[in-house]
Amino acid sequence: MKSFVRMSYPYILWIAVFIVAPMIMILLYALTRTGNGTLTFQFTLENFSRFFSDPDFLRVLWTSLRIAFITTVFCILIGYPAALFIANLPEKRQTLMILLLTLPMWINMLLKTYAWRGILMNFDLESEAKVFIGMVYDFLPYMVIQIHTAISKLDRDLLVASYDLGANPWQSFLKVTLPLSVPGIISGITLVFHPAVSSFVIPKLLGGGNYVLIGNLIEKYFLVAGDWNFGSAISLIMALIIIASMYLTKKLDRNAGED
Repeated sequence: MKSFVRMSYPYILWIAVFIVAPMIMILLYALTRTGNGTLTFQFTLENFSRFFSDPDFLRVLWTSLRIAFITTVFCILIGYPAALFIANLPEKRQTLMILLLTLPMWINMLLKTYAWRGILMNFDLESEAKVFIGMVYDFLPYMVIQIHTAISKLDRDLLVASYDLGANPWQSFLKVTLPLSVPGIISGITLVFHPAVSSFVIPKLLGGGNYVLIGNLIEKYFLVAGDWNFGSAISLIMALIIIASMYLTKKLDRNAGED
């Protein structure tokens, strides 16, 4: 047993160095003023009050949440039928379809976004529509894979039983397939909403600099303005929102499992 515990030491060290330490630094920057010395810190909540008192920052936050929500909804509407179609194929064809679905994920997201930038520049679309198309394209495979995994694990005898009890295909879907695939939907929501709400590459390239989300705001204050304290405060606010959404989806997943 002790040997297994010792095997976890490298992972604990990795988490401490690359996760815990950066989060402590972000928290420290967010709660202090600009221009602190090495050993003296001036703690303040001005960075947070500055964010919540400025309507422009709140509008950016609301836009980020809205576009992430719409992206997630469309990924569900497109991804569920696709996952259901793939799950009803023979096993060999399922493997091929999943492979074709995941092939674009092997390409760097920056390259894919530049490709979409070249395509969409030929169409007269608003910046928000271009950003939305890029996000749905990038995050749709995560939704499809999660839902497909949930549907492919269903006990087919339950569908046979529903047909024996007089249910038609639509009733069987509503009463059997859909409820039992809810965990896959919730997992897909987690994998789509969180990166969508904090994305900065897609809005920056497809939005033409005219469409700013919370990720672009964080990038601006870290790399352009050099205001790490305010940038850290925005990052911490975003992290708390993501943690809250993860708690909510986990609770929904638990309730779905109990049902």
